[in-house]
Formats: sequence, structure tokens, C-alpha cells
Amino acid sequence: MKKKIIRITTVPLSLSGLLKGQLRFMSQYFDILGISSKGEDNHLEKLIELEGIPTVAVEMTRKITPLKDLVAVYQLYKVFKKEKPFIVHSHTPKAGTLGMLAAFLAGVPHRLHTIAGLPLVEATGLKRTLLNTVESITYSCATKIYPNSYGLKDIILEEGFTKASKLKVIANGSSNGIDTSLFDPQLFNDIDKNQALRTRLHIKPSDFVFVFIGRLVTDKGINELVAAFKTLHAKQNHIKLLLVGPYETELDPLLPETLEFIEQTDAVMNTGWVNDVRPYFAISNALTFPSYREGFPNVVMQAGAMELPCIVTDINGCNEIVDHEKTGLIIPVKDTEALLKAMETVLELGDASKTMGKLCRAHIVNNFERQVVWDALLSEYNALK
Repeated sequence: MKKKIIRITTVPLSLSGLLKGQLRFMSQYFDILGISSKGEDNHLEKLIELEGIPTVAVEMTRKITPLKDLVAVYQLYKVFKKEKPFIVHSHTPKAGTLGMLAAFLAGVPHRLHTIAGLPLVEATGLKRTLLNTVESITYSCATKIYPNSYGLKDIILEEGFTKASKLKVIANGSSNGIDTSLFDPQLFNDIDKNQALRTRLHIKPSDFVFVFIGRLVTDKGINELVAAFKTLHAKQNHIKLLLVGPYETELDPLLPETLEFIEQTDAVMNTGWVNDVRPYFAISNALTFPSYREGFPNVVMQAGAMELPCIVTDINGCNEIVDHEKTGLIIPVKDTEALLKAMETVLELGDASKTMGKLCRAHIVNNFERQVVWDALLSEYNALK
């Protein structure tokens, strides 16, 4: 009889997106149950088709909501007592805190939590104190913590959240790795199709395209990116900025001047959410990813696998994927001027930037292929007694 593992995230998109394919793979060896909020259009139920696993809905919020959080802990506790899992493995901050606390109270023997970023890094004052406290509760209730980058592991130790013996980075980092057979530029070498998409987005054949993919929020560095692009575009009018992702106006809004420039200039294209980002990488020339904080960013791995040179900030994850001046450029956080100079450098490199992209793909293939991550996590599960 297979041992039971419960995988839990705050929202279903994390189960189906961030862990795509992993749950189906693990279900060959364990009885896997997915728990998350229902999500829009009851997205959680779609996991049955996408990953072939049963699910249970427990409503969780991404904000600080003490009463709703207590209700969620009680509901999770009841599920854990009923299902009696061998392992509860959580991802995302809120699911981690609620899931680890409920699993501890329910006596689950192995309580695992993956850290894929620390929101508290950008917090200050009372909010920072609160987030530190919540983080400490999560770590104390867990039996094992998996930072998904070595840089994150260092931050956790520096903050004193837990002892080193509780921490482990799976494989070379990343929560799920990347399927480089899907993120392969050879699948998107149809010139006519690529040009059709560029035409739809009002991008000329001669335009150089900088792309950003992700949430359009302040802590992704979008204010700095738009400011740098605005300056560069005034001197180089053959460049375009392609923004692929949704706004989050409640949690982390952009500056009014940033929004105004995005909306008023035809040099910036905003697609909103898209289901398949690969065609947008295929029509772009370089990734710009000036994030303030990350765990192990999928977008940078995806761009690198698609042979794009990557401009990233000097933060954990990003600086573990990109080799400065070899596979891309690394710049300081929140530095508009440095970002501008990096974008100018990529433009000036011309065809040499394509060499950066090819080297980046080779690095991704050798170190972050998803099967490597899956096998390492499977070995971790199997080692638990």
C-alpha cells in the first residue's frame, strides 16, 4: 500500500503551475492528495484532470486575516486527522504557516515546507516583526525546510529562523526545475508565425524587444524597468518593451507615472496573463528581470532555456542561474541607472548577445532539468522513515 502525501498551496494555480507535472510523477510512488483554495472557476477541481490526483478545498487567503486563518487551520487539522498522511508538504507562505501548524497539531510525522521566496525581505517596522514571527512559527512546526535556492538558505540562517540541520536545498535549486524539451527555441523557429505575433503586438521586424514576464508589481522592479526603458527609448526608438503578466493593484501597485507611461506609449505592450509564455520569449531578444526578491525564478530559467540573454538583479536564485557577462548581466537591486546601462550593453553586443543566450540554455539543461529535481525530491521522500 502506498504511503500518503498531502501537497498544499494557498491557491490552486501554484499546484497546477509551479509544480506542473510533479504531482502526477509522484503519484506513481505515493498516494497524493492536493489541498488548496478553490480558486477562480473552481480551478482546484481541474487538478484531477491535469495531474490525476484527488483534491480537497480549504479556503486560504494571501493576506493577513487572523479569523479566516484560524478557520483554515481547523479545517486542515480535520483533513489531516482523517487522511493520516505520512507527509504533509507545503508551498507558498500562507499555506506553509497554516499547513505546518495544522500538521503539527494533528501529529503528522513528516512536515515539509518549501521556501520559494521571503516576502519579509522587503518589509519594515511592525509588518517585518509580524512576518518574522509567522516565519518562525512555520519553521518550528516543520520537521524539514527546503529553500529552493542556496541564497535563500543563507538568508534563513542569517535571520536565525531555524538551525542548519533542518535545511536542505533539493538538487541544484528550484521547486520544480524546467522541462527543456518544452522550452526549446527550436520549437518556435517558424519565422512567419513569429512575425505574425510581432505584427499583432505592433512590433516591427527591425525592433529589438526587451521582455518581462511575471506579475506587474513594484517588488518585481517594474517601476525601475519602465523608467530605464523610457530613457533608453528616447535615444533608441527601435526598441520595444513587452510586459507579459497581470497587475496586482491591491497587494503591490505600481507608481502612477509608471502606469501612465505603459498606457500612453506604443513602445510598451502589455498582454496581461497568457497561458503559454513561450511564443513571447520566441519573439523577444533579451529578458529584463529586475526583481527585488525571489526564490528560484522560473521565468529566468524559461528565458535561458529559450536562449535569451538575461538581465537580472543580484539576488538569490537569479544570481545562481545567470553567470555575469557569460550568460547574462547581473545588476544591483533597485538601481535604474545600472539597469539602463545593462540594457544598453545588450543592445551594443548585437549578435554576441545571442552567444550569451546559447550558453545560458546549456547551463539550464545541465543543471535544472525538471527530472533532476523530481528524482532528488523522490529520494528525499523515500529516505524518510
